[in-house]
Amino acid sequence: MKITIAGSAGFCFGVKRALAIALKAAASDRKVYMLGDIVHNEVVVDEMRAAGIKRIKAPLESREMRTLLIRAHGVQQDTVTCARRAGYKIIDATCPMVKEIHAIAKTLEKDNRTVIIIGDKEHDEVRGIVGQLKKRPVIISSPSDISRKTLRNIARAGVVVQSTQEEAKVFRIVSALKRRIRDLAFRNTICNPTRTKQKEARTLPVKNDVVIVVGSKSSANTKRLYQISRSLNRRTYWVNSPGDLRRVWFKLARRVGITAGASTPESSIRNVAEGIRNISV
Repeated sequence: MKITIAGSAGFCFGVKRALAIALKAAASDRKVYMLGDIVHNEVVVDEMRAAGIKRIKAPLESREMRTLLIRAHGVQQDTVTCARRAGYKIIDATCPMVKEIHAIAKTLEKDNRTVIIIGDKEHDEVRGIVGQLKKRPVIISSPSDISRKTLRNIARAGVVVQSTQEEAKVFRIVSALKRRIRDLAFRNTICNPTRTKQKEARTLPVKNDVVIVVGSKSSANTKRLYQISRSLNRRTYWVNSPGDLRRVWFKLARRVGITAGASTPESSIRNVAEGIRNISV
């Protein structure tokens, strides 16, 4: 059995950067806190916990000097302001590409446009974008969200996109928006690592009998890779560890492709690949 691992599988630049910043902060300061998980992956979360970084729901006032680490997804501006008032030192590990989305969204708002965000309503990155704006934006997760009621009285709008959205779906939404909004400025803010991952997720299913997508079930970008591959090859399976693998998946398979979400560590990919090799023996 031949196993091919996608070149883009695993951590993207933004995640690598955030983890390096987090571990450096933990090594120099014993009181490092984080609002939620640094990325959506249990292995990485455990690593952060082992390094001494504590997860909190809100920055509480304290007489002790504490550090608040801003995660790769970014946060609302009000959160940073409140943390500083509470006495926290801020270390910002927000992905630079996400910060660019913040800047673009602000510019669109200053241009007197209603900001429309294409993304998952409950995702941390989307919440962070919302928190940069003075007015409440419109959030659209799928073409079915578009209605006259949603877009009522919007004649001038600007669109930004959650960095890990599927491009084909985004274009369908934008096409529908253009039919309803006279003056629409579209900024395609899907990041390059996401584009590369999704391109490979379309290639692997065609070239392999089976495709394995590695990553946490809480990871939105991993879910999208799975959905893309599954639409092209029904023998696509989503696992988080070697224990999730099933021998029956690989029956008569000669070629297996592996890809992984942007928050999946190399160790998880390596362990799953080894698990597949053991099954094929």
